Order: sequence, then structure tokens, then C-alpha cells
Amino acid sequence: MSKTTDIKTFANEPFVDFSQPENREAMEQAIARVRAELGQTLPLHIGDQKIVTEDKIVSINPANKDEVIGYMSKANQQLAEQAMHTALETFETWKKVPARIRADYLFKAATLMRERKHEFSAMMILEAGKNYAEADADTAEAIDFMEFYAREMLRLDQINETQPLTPIPGEDNRLTYIPLGVGIVIPPWNFPLAICVGMTTAAVVSGNTVLLKPASTTPVIAHKFVALMEEIGLPSGVINFIPGSGAEVGDYLTTHPKTRFISFTGSKEVGLRISRLAADTAEGQIWMKRLVAEMGGKDGIVVDETADLDAAAQAIVASAFGFQGQKCSAGSRAVIVESVYPQIVEKVTELTGRLSIGLPEQNYPSGPVIDESSYNKILDYIEIGKTEGRLVAGGNKADGNGYYIQPTVFADVDRKARIMQEEIFGPVLALCSAKDYQEAIEIYNDTEFGLTGAFFSSNEERISEALETMHCGNLYVNRKCTGALVGAQPFGGFNMSGTDSKAGGHDYLLLFTQAKLTSRKL
Repeated sequence: MSKTTDIKTFANEPFVDFSQPENREAMEQAIARVRAELGQTLPLHIGDQKIVTEDKIVSINPANKDEVIGYMSKANQQLAEQAMHTALETFETWKKVPARIRADYLFKAATLMRERKHEFSAMMILEAGKNYAEADADTAEAIDFMEFYAREMLRLDQINETQPLTPIPGEDNRLTYIPLGVGIVIPPWNFPLAICVGMTTAAVVSGNTVLLKPASTTPVIAHKFVALMEEIGLPSGVINFIPGSGAEVGDYLTTHPKTRFISFTGSKEVGLRISRLAADTAEGQIWMKRLVAEMGGKDGIVVDETADLDAAAQAIVASAFGFQGQKCSAGSRAVIVESVYPQIVEKVTELTGRLSIGLPEQNYPSGPVIDESSYNKILDYIEIGKTEGRLVAGGNKADGNGYYIQPTVFADVDRKARIMQEEIFGPVLALCSAKDYQEAIEIYNDTEFGLTGAFFSSNEERISEALETMHCGNLYVNRKCTGALVGAQPFGGFNMSGTDSKAGGHDYLLLFTQAKLTSRKL
């Protein structure tokens, strides 16, 4: 197969239809298989060493607090330093591996993950509290990232060979993109496979080596990915797996003089802290560290009076409450033109009330939030919301031996209210009215974030205006504001939503490379 064919044949992994009995049964069987493996003690991976530490991270099922998913060994600064030395040493050989070979590792991993797709999804159902569709989409995106970035590396390799520079007689000028070095990869818990896989494989296929520090609430699914990469033969030391405390291990590596880049996805607060720490120059550091950051969002949906109100209401509810609102792209606010505001409030309230809550493994539409800290934070915001708006749905804890909260909707919320401005990262939706579509867009833009948004209208002139004036990295028309597809909808936002690094886009791998110009006199 030629390089050109490789590059052009990318297609997104299809989602599984769990309304089909055979697909649902297959997932139930995968959950049973994965459950039989729970409770293991899992090691760090530093080079070819698997290290079990006395200190452990205990991962539990957020839907059933009595069930332990696994006991994850926990790195300290000494082990982080060991991992750094291993990554530095490995980089000297890995950077010389041809691009096609690096890409082949990702193709092999994608093929193997596809064969075991339900098992990876089942682990997320149990460890992260995702229902079948959310977990399946997460695994599909992980597969997409690997195949897309493999093909992007092949494309970049072609560019290195044929970069169109202005010709100069008597000189041979070439511009090539070379890897950066050792990077720290810090993925989030809410897409514990897809984003972890995407961030890690983008860095390594570009020729870098990494220290992967997964989220402490979902380390077992990250370990499953690392084990897969080892199984397909990725050289030891390319990915070094070091779960640990952000305050101890994360800060230490962020400030390390040999760290060349940090790839982070998470909250605004942590992202800004990493930015500050990375900006300082440590003794012996000879570069400015590069930060690739995707942070928070206060995303919203704008609805005008010409819109399909049923479609708009369905999109609002899906965007707000998919995976319990635990997405940086979640539509946690909606701004509706006042002439149709009562109808939208009624429709959203009715649709929200239909969402049943229960065990993700039984595929309920709504499950738990991730942990006790999030649970308490979200409940605090609900109490704030009761002082800032009119409660029309939810508003309480939900039954179950887990972190269950009712999908909650507040109407008549002021544009400056806390629940309209602050990222809650839970199943809480604020509704606000506007006199017309232009004021609605103005209210939408009145935020420090700028990640995703949606505009519902049947008026082409208004749609054109919204496309130009709604300020966010990913804007959708007449559809929900969650669910970006790799390759089709590169993902990343403005302002406090991050560095607008477009994951799943054609310029993403360039963030993990540096351009080198060579000029030779003929």
C-alpha cells in the first residue's frame, strides 16, 4: 500500500447500535469478562520495568462505591526522575525511527483495539460510569485518533520530502519537521481512553517519547491502553506510565529542565497552573517549554424563533446531560429568544424528566458523576442555582450506591449568574431568555471560555451572522454542541478554553515538532 493510499483512506470508526439485541448482549458479555479481572494490583511502566509500589491509587466504580476497579501503583518524584532518564535515553533512538514504522505501530494498535472494542468500552462503563453509547463512542474515537495520526505522520513525512520553498539557483533548501523531545502527557478522566490515546499517540508518532500521567480516577483504562501498546511491540521507554499525584509528580515534571513539552487536557485552573510553572526556566533548561492545553468550557446553545423547537430542545438536553454533563463541550446553558422561550422551557423540562437514572452497566441514560469531590461540588452549585433561577427539573441527589445526581434545569437565569458563567461539569443546565437572536448571541459570547456552541435557526442570514460572530473553537448549526469527530471536526477552543490546539486536525502533529531549515550550496 502506498503512502498516498494510506493517507486518503481514513474513515471514522462506526458506532455500535445497542438497540440491536445481539450488540447489547455482546456488551453485557464484555462487562462480565472485564468484571472478572477487577481488583488487580497494576504496575508502573518505566522502560522495560514494571514497578509495583507500596503506595496505591484505589480506583472505584462511581456507580457502585463498594466495587474496586483496581489498585494502581503510584509514582513518586524519584520514580518520575527515573522515568525521565529512561524517556531521554529512548528518545535518542526513537527519533531516528522512520515515520512509516512509527505509523505502523499505531495502525497495529488500532486494529487490535477494534478487535477488543467492547472490552475497552466495558472497562469505561465500570471505571468512569459511562453508558454503552458513551463508552462505545470513546473507544471509537481512540481508534480514530490512532489511525488519523498515523496517516497524518505519513503525510507530514511526504511534506518533509517535498516542501514547496521558493527556489534559489545554486542552492538546495529543505524545511523539515523534527520531533521535540520528552513530553509530559496529562489526560483527563472524562474521556479516559480517547483523549489519553490521542494525546499520547500524537506525540509518539511524531518521534517524541512521553511520560504518561493518567487521571487518578481512571488509571485502569489508561493502563489497559499502555498494555496494548506493549503487546503490539512498541519499544519500551517510548511510553512511560507513571500514575501519581498532580501536586507531587505533575508539578515536578512540569518544572523539570528536561521536559520539552506538556500536553494537558483538564480544568482551567490546573491548565493555568501548568502554564505558570512551565513558563519558569529551571537551571539547565535550554528551551522554552511548549504547552498544548485543552481546558474548560461554558458552552451554550442559542435558539431563535425560526428554529425547529423540538430539535432544539432535544439538542439542548442531549448536550447538557450526555455523560452527566461531564464534558468540556457540554451545553450547560441555553439562550432562547423570548417569543419561543416558554415553549423551549416546557419541552426541555419534559425531556429532562424522561431521563432515568441507574447503573451504567444496565445502560441507563443517566449514571453517576465521577467521584465524591465532583458530587459535592455539583450539589453545591445546585444550591446556588436555587437562588439564581427557577428550578424546573431535578435539583436533588438520586438514589443508588454511587454518586448519582438528578439532571437539573434552572429557568429564568440572569446572564451574569454564577451558573451561567462558571463551569460546573455536571448535570446542571441554565436557561436564559433574550429579546432577539442578536442579544442571544451577545449573551452566549459573554463568557471567559470559548470551546463549543450551537445555533438553531432556519434563517440563512442569521445563520451566516452566527457563524461569524459566535466566538468559539467549534460551532455547530442546528445540532448539539457535543460530539466532534476526528478528522471531520478538529477540536479545540479559544480564550480560557485552551491553546486552540485542534485535536484530530491536520495541524495537530506540528505542535509536537519543530521546523528545521537546511540550505546547501550546490
